[in-house]
Amino acid sequence: MNMLLESLPVFMLIFCRITAFFVVVPVLSSKGVPNIFKIGIAFFVSALVYLTYGVHQSVPADVTYVLLIIREVLIGLLLGFVAYVLFMVIQTAGSFIDIQIGFGIANVLDPMTGTSAPMLGNFKYMFALLLFLTMNGHHYLLDGIIRSYDWVPLSNELFMRMADGSLSEFLIKTFGQSFVLAFQMSAPLVTALFLTDIGLGFLARTAPQFNVFAVGMPLKIIVGLMILFLLVPSFSYIFGDLFGIMFESMQTLLGIIGHKPA
Repeated sequence: MNMLLESLPVFMLIFCRITAFFVVVPVLSSKGVPNIFKIGIAFFVSALVYLTYGVHQSVPADVTYVLLIIREVLIGLLLGFVAYVLFMVIQTAGSFIDIQIGFGIANVLDPMTGTSAPMLGNFKYMFALLLFLTMNGHHYLLDGIIRSYDWVPLSNELFMRMADGSLSEFLIKTFGQSFVLAFQMSAPLVTALFLTDIGLGFLARTAPQFNVFAVGMPLKIIVGLMILFLLVPSFSYIFGDLFGIMFESMQTLLGIIGHKPA
Protein backbone atom coordinates (compact mmCIF):
# COMPACT_ATOMS: atom_id res chain seq x y z
CA MET A 1 0.00 0.00 0.00
CA ASN A 2 2.85 2.39 0.78
CA MET A 3 4.39 1.66 -2.61
CA LEU A 4 1.05 2.39 -4.29
CA LEU A 5 0.65 5.67 -2.42
CA GLU A 6 4.16 6.72 -3.46
CA SER A 7 3.83 5.76 -7.13
CA LEU A 8 0.27 6.99 -7.77
CA PRO A 9 1.09 10.76 -7.64
CA VAL A 10 3.96 10.27 -10.11
CA PHE A 11 1.79 8.21 -12.43
CA MET A 12 -0.97 10.83 -12.33
CA LEU A 13 1.48 13.57 -13.34
CA ILE A 14 2.59 11.48 -16.31
CA PHE A 15 -1.04 10.72 -17.17
CA CYS A 16 -1.92 14.44 -17.10
CA ARG A 17 0.80 15.36 -19.62
CA ILE A 18 -0.01 12.56 -22.04
CA THR A 19 -3.79 13.06 -21.82
CA ALA A 20 -3.41 16.80 -22.46
CA PHE A 21 -1.23 15.94 -25.46
CA PHE A 22 -3.91 13.67 -26.92
CA VAL A 23 -6.56 16.37 -26.44
CA VAL A 24 -5.06 18.70 -29.07
CA VAL A 25 -2.59 16.70 -31.17
CA PRO A 26 -3.71 16.12 -34.79
CA VAL A 27 -5.24 12.78 -35.82
CA LEU A 28 -5.56 11.42 -32.27
CA SER A 29 -7.65 14.39 -31.06
CA SER A 30 -10.25 14.17 -33.84
CA LYS A 31 -13.88 13.45 -33.02
CA GLY A 32 -13.71 10.33 -35.14
CA VAL A 33 -11.52 8.70 -32.47
CA PRO A 34 -13.66 7.43 -29.54
CA ASN A 35 -12.99 9.04 -26.16
CA ILE A 36 -12.64 5.65 -24.49
CA PHE A 37 -9.84 4.84 -26.94
CA LYS A 38 -8.08 8.12 -26.16
CA ILE A 39 -8.29 7.47 -22.41
CA GLY A 40 -7.18 3.87 -22.84
CA ILE A 41 -4.15 4.63 -25.00
CA ALA A 42 -3.22 7.53 -22.69
CA PHE A 43 -3.35 5.14 -19.73
CA PHE A 44 -1.18 2.47 -21.36
CA VAL A 45 1.33 5.00 -22.67
CA SER A 46 1.47 6.56 -19.19
CA ALA A 47 2.10 3.14 -17.66
CA LEU A 48 4.94 2.57 -20.13
CA VAL A 49 6.44 5.99 -19.38
CA TYR A 50 6.13 5.40 -15.64
CA LEU A 51 7.96 2.08 -15.84
CA THR A 52 10.69 3.75 -17.91
CA TYR A 53 11.11 7.17 -16.29
CA GLY A 54 9.00 7.41 -13.13
CA VAL A 55 9.85 4.41 -10.98
CA HIS A 56 12.46 6.23 -8.90
CA GLN A 57 10.75 9.64 -9.02
CA SER A 58 9.11 11.30 -6.02
CA VAL A 59 6.82 14.31 -5.79
CA PRO A 60 5.83 16.44 -2.79
CA ALA A 61 2.52 15.50 -1.19
CA ASP A 62 1.33 19.03 -0.42
CA VAL A 63 -0.41 21.96 -2.11
CA THR A 64 2.41 22.37 -4.64
CA TYR A 65 1.20 19.14 -6.27
CA VAL A 66 -1.57 21.20 -7.90
CA LEU A 67 1.07 23.40 -9.55
CA LEU A 68 2.84 20.28 -10.78
CA ILE A 69 -0.40 19.07 -12.40
CA ILE A 70 -0.89 22.45 -14.11
CA ARG A 71 2.72 22.38 -15.29
CA GLU A 72 2.42 18.90 -16.81
CA VAL A 73 -0.89 19.75 -18.49
CA LEU A 74 0.69 22.86 -20.03
CA ILE A 75 3.60 20.83 -21.40
CA GLY A 76 1.25 18.34 -23.05
CA LEU A 77 -0.95 21.09 -24.47
CA LEU A 78 2.04 23.01 -25.84
CA LEU A 79 3.44 19.98 -27.64
CA GLY A 80 0.07 19.06 -29.11
CA PHE A 81 -0.75 22.65 -30.03
CA VAL A 82 2.46 23.17 -32.01
CA ALA A 83 1.75 20.00 -34.00
CA TYR A 84 -1.89 21.04 -34.48
CA VAL A 85 -1.05 24.56 -35.71
CA LEU A 86 1.37 23.27 -38.34
CA PHE A 87 -1.03 20.51 -39.41
CA MET A 88 -3.81 23.07 -39.92
CA VAL A 89 -1.59 24.84 -42.45
CA ILE A 90 -3.20 22.52 -45.01
CA GLN A 91 -6.72 23.78 -44.34
CA THR A 92 -5.52 27.39 -44.21
CA ALA A 93 -3.98 26.99 -47.65
CA GLY A 94 -7.24 25.45 -48.84
CA SER A 95 -9.14 28.47 -47.52
CA PHE A 96 -6.94 30.83 -49.53
CA ILE A 97 -7.59 28.77 -52.67
CA ASP A 98 -11.34 28.53 -52.04
CA ILE A 99 -11.68 32.29 -51.63
CA GLN A 100 -9.89 32.87 -54.94
CA ILE A 101 -11.69 30.14 -56.88
CA GLY A 102 -15.13 31.01 -55.53
CA PHE A 103 -15.73 28.00 -53.27
CA GLY A 104 -15.48 30.05 -50.08
CA ILE A 105 -19.26 30.21 -49.75
CA ALA A 106 -19.64 26.43 -49.98
CA ASN A 107 -17.97 25.19 -46.82
CA VAL A 108 -18.51 21.57 -45.85
CA LEU A 109 -18.55 19.77 -42.49
CA ASP A 110 -15.16 18.38 -41.51
CA PRO A 111 -15.78 14.99 -39.81
CA MET A 112 -12.37 15.12 -38.10
CA THR A 113 -12.94 18.37 -36.20
CA GLY A 114 -16.74 18.68 -36.32
CA THR A 115 -16.59 22.22 -37.74
CA SER A 116 -17.16 23.70 -41.18
CA ALA A 117 -14.13 23.59 -43.45
CA PRO A 118 -13.34 24.81 -46.98
CA MET A 119 -14.00 22.31 -49.75
CA LEU A 120 -10.50 22.17 -51.22
CA GLY A 121 -8.99 22.56 -47.75
CA ASN A 122 -10.96 19.55 -46.56
CA PHE A 123 -9.88 17.57 -49.63
CA LYS A 124 -6.21 18.39 -49.06
CA TYR A 125 -6.59 17.69 -45.34
CA MET A 126 -7.96 14.18 -46.00
CA PHE A 127 -5.15 13.59 -48.49
CA ALA A 128 -2.57 14.73 -45.96
CA LEU A 129 -4.15 12.65 -43.20
CA LEU A 130 -3.92 9.47 -45.26
CA LEU A 131 -0.33 10.30 -46.17
CA PHE A 132 0.47 11.05 -42.52
CA LEU A 133 -0.86 7.65 -41.43
CA THR A 134 0.94 5.94 -44.32
CA MET A 135 4.23 7.51 -43.19
CA ASN A 136 3.53 6.30 -39.61
CA GLY A 137 3.34 9.90 -38.44
CA HIS A 138 1.15 8.88 -35.50
CA HIS A 139 3.99 6.65 -34.33
CA TYR A 140 6.34 9.63 -34.41
CA LEU A 141 3.85 11.62 -32.34
CA LEU A 142 3.72 8.88 -29.72
CA ASP A 143 7.50 8.63 -29.80
CA GLY A 144 7.71 12.41 -29.34
CA ILE A 145 5.54 12.55 -26.22
CA ILE A 146 7.35 9.56 -24.71
CA ARG A 147 10.81 10.98 -25.40
CA SER A 148 9.72 14.36 -24.07
CA TYR A 149 10.62 13.02 -20.63
CA ASP A 150 14.26 12.85 -21.75
CA TRP A 151 14.09 16.57 -22.59
CA VAL A 152 11.58 17.75 -19.97
CA PRO A 153 11.55 15.43 -16.94
CA LEU A 154 9.02 15.67 -14.14
CA SER A 155 11.40 17.97 -12.26
CA ASN A 156 11.35 20.66 -14.94
CA GLU A 157 11.37 24.46 -14.82
CA LEU A 158 8.55 25.31 -17.21
CA PHE A 159 7.32 28.37 -15.30
CA MET A 160 10.83 29.85 -15.25
CA ARG A 161 11.13 29.28 -19.01
CA MET A 162 7.76 30.95 -19.54
CA ALA A 163 8.84 33.98 -17.51
CA ASP A 164 11.87 34.83 -19.69
CA GLY A 165 9.72 35.18 -22.84
CA SER A 166 11.49 32.59 -25.00
CA LEU A 167 8.41 30.36 -25.11
CA SER A 168 6.11 33.21 -26.16
CA GLU A 169 8.57 34.25 -28.86
CA PHE A 170 8.69 30.70 -30.20
CA LEU A 171 4.89 30.38 -30.31
CA ILE A 172 4.56 33.70 -32.16
CA LYS A 173 7.20 32.64 -34.70
CA THR A 174 5.49 29.27 -35.16
CA PHE A 175 2.14 30.95 -35.72
CA GLY A 176 3.68 33.28 -38.30
CA GLN A 177 5.51 30.40 -39.95
CA SER A 178 2.22 28.53 -40.34
CA PHE A 179 0.76 31.41 -42.36
CA VAL A 180 3.89 31.65 -44.51
CA LEU A 181 3.71 27.92 -45.25
CA ALA A 182 0.01 28.23 -46.07
CA PHE A 183 0.74 31.04 -48.54
CA GLN A 184 3.52 29.00 -50.13
CA MET A 185 1.30 25.92 -50.48
CA SER A 186 -1.53 27.90 -52.08
CA ALA A 187 0.70 30.16 -54.21
CA PRO A 188 0.55 28.19 -57.52
CA LEU A 189 -3.24 28.02 -57.60
CA VAL A 190 -3.78 31.53 -56.25
CA THR A 191 -1.33 32.98 -58.78
CA ALA A 192 -2.94 31.16 -61.69
CA LEU A 193 -6.41 32.30 -60.64
CA PHE A 194 -5.15 35.86 -60.20
CA LEU A 195 -3.77 35.82 -63.75
CA THR A 196 -7.13 34.47 -64.91
CA ASP A 197 -8.82 37.46 -63.27
CA ILE A 198 -6.40 39.80 -65.05
CA GLY A 199 -7.17 38.13 -68.37
CA LEU A 200 -10.89 38.48 -67.78
CA GLY A 201 -10.34 42.13 -66.89
CA PHE A 202 -8.56 42.77 -70.20
CA LEU A 203 -11.36 40.91 -71.99
CA ALA A 204 -13.98 43.10 -70.34
CA ARG A 205 -12.13 46.24 -71.44
CA THR A 206 -11.54 45.17 -75.03
CA ALA A 207 -14.97 43.57 -75.58
CA PRO A 208 -17.51 45.33 -73.34
CA GLN A 209 -20.38 43.47 -74.97
CA PHE A 210 -18.95 40.19 -73.69
CA ASN A 211 -20.63 39.03 -70.44
CA VAL A 212 -17.53 38.40 -68.32
CA PHE A 213 -19.49 37.74 -65.13
CA ALA A 214 -21.35 34.84 -66.72
CA VAL A 215 -18.14 33.22 -67.98
CA GLY A 216 -15.68 34.25 -65.27
CA MET A 217 -16.86 31.98 -62.44
CA PRO A 218 -17.03 28.72 -64.48
CA LEU A 219 -13.71 29.57 -66.12
CA LYS A 220 -11.98 30.10 -62.75
CA ILE A 221 -13.39 26.82 -61.44
CA ILE A 222 -12.17 24.93 -64.53
CA VAL A 223 -8.71 26.52 -64.36
CA GLY A 224 -8.43 25.91 -60.61
CA LEU A 225 -9.45 22.25 -60.82
CA MET A 226 -7.12 21.61 -63.76
CA ILE A 227 -4.14 23.08 -61.93
CA LEU A 228 -5.11 21.19 -58.77
CA PHE A 229 -5.19 17.98 -60.82
CA LEU A 230 -1.67 18.74 -62.05
CA LEU A 231 -0.42 19.48 -58.53
CA VAL A 232 -1.82 16.34 -56.86
CA PRO A 233 1.29 14.20 -57.61
CA SER A 234 3.44 16.76 -55.77
CA PHE A 235 1.34 16.58 -52.58
CA SER A 236 3.44 13.75 -51.17
CA TYR A 237 6.61 15.88 -51.32
CA ILE A 238 4.90 19.03 -50.03
CA PHE A 239 3.18 17.32 -47.12
CA GLY A 240 6.32 15.31 -46.34
CA ASP A 241 8.28 18.55 -45.94
CA LEU A 242 5.45 19.99 -43.82
CA PHE A 243 5.50 16.99 -41.49
CA GLY A 244 9.26 17.34 -41.17
CA ILE A 245 8.84 20.99 -40.15
CA MET A 246 6.18 19.96 -37.65
CA PHE A 247 8.41 17.40 -35.91
CA GLU A 248 11.35 19.81 -36.00
CA SER A 249 9.23 22.51 -34.33
CA MET A 250 8.19 20.06 -31.61
CA GLN A 251 11.85 19.27 -30.97
CA THR A 252 12.66 22.99 -30.85
CA LEU A 253 9.88 23.48 -28.30
CA LEU A 254 11.31 20.71 -26.14
CA GLY A 255 14.70 22.40 -26.32
CA ILE A 256 13.18 25.68 -25.17
CA ILE A 257 11.26 24.31 -22.18
CA GLY A 258 13.82 21.65 -21.32
CA HIS A 259 17.35 20.45 -21.98
CA LYS A 260 18.69 18.29 -24.78
CA PRO A 261 19.55 14.86 -23.40
CA ALA A 262 23.20 13.94 -23.34
